[in-house]
Amino acid sequence: MLWKKGRQSDNVEDRRGARIGGASIKLGGGMLVVVMLIGVLLGENPLELLAMLSQGFIEGSPTTTAVSPGQSQGNDESAQFVSAILADTEDTWATIFPRLGMQYQVPKLVLFSDQVSSACGYNSAATGPFYCPGDRKVYLDLGFFRELDHLGAPGDFAQAYVISHEVGHHVQNLLGISGKVHDLQSRSGATQANALSVLLELQADCFAGVWAHYADKYRSLLEPGDVDEGLRAASAIGDDRLLKRAGRRISPESFTHGSSEQRTFWLRKGMESGDISTCDTFSAAAKK
Repeated sequence: MLWKKGRQSDNVEDRRGARIGGASIKLGGGMLVVVMLIGVLLGENPLELLAMLSQGFIEGSPTTTAVSPGQSQGNDESAQFVSAILADTEDTWATIFPRLGMQYQVPKLVLFSDQVSSACGYNSAATGPFYCPGDRKVYLDLGFFRELDHLGAPGDFAQAYVISHEVGHHVQNLLGISGKVHDLQSRSGATQANALSVLLELQADCFAGVWAHYADKYRSLLEPGDVDEGLRAASAIGDDRLLKRAGRRISPESFTHGSSEQRTFWLRKGMESGDISTCDTFSAAAKK
């Protein structure tokens, strides 16, 4: 990706180095992948117990640093990359929302290391990147990008896909989609709730594809091979691939994010169309 040609966002908070409970949980190498797999299998965050063991409180006040253009913490290129991708998503959605009769409200992106506290509660890096609708922030431990390498999905566009997917959840929140889905889930059984979760995640994949379409067509940020990087990443984190990697039976009723085939299909659909109206995963599912 030619990400250095674009601007950087002012909406990044760098909380790396903040400590919870006086200790940091270090999950290097493949350990983060293992815990992610456990989360997929159990349908919950297994490190909540560790949060309880560490007393679940913030020691002191975490440092919050805005990553401004050319002034990211320690001139950290990884943070600059995240800031540049976030800025490009801002430009894309600020163009799209007025066509819907709305004004785009930008999210914050929080960089953290190991563990973080948000309006959605305590989370460990083992949960992977996530979006919290309660504070309208995307949370990212940069160590997740190393785990993408371990899963066979390296590359800067693979990383950009992850960021734009989480921003896609922010878009869903602004459009009122996620609120309606969560309301339905609260009145549904486990299988139906999982199915709704899959549709929400696949739509966020499609929205990530819409961003990539704009980044390529209007700002020429993509290079040869970038699309393949994104599709490999979407495939690598499909529920079926993760279950297979864990040596477990593949049971679609337990999926919460979608299969590799589904995730690559909807990411590609968004990239090819550049139109959010093609991202209605819910209507597509109802027609089957």
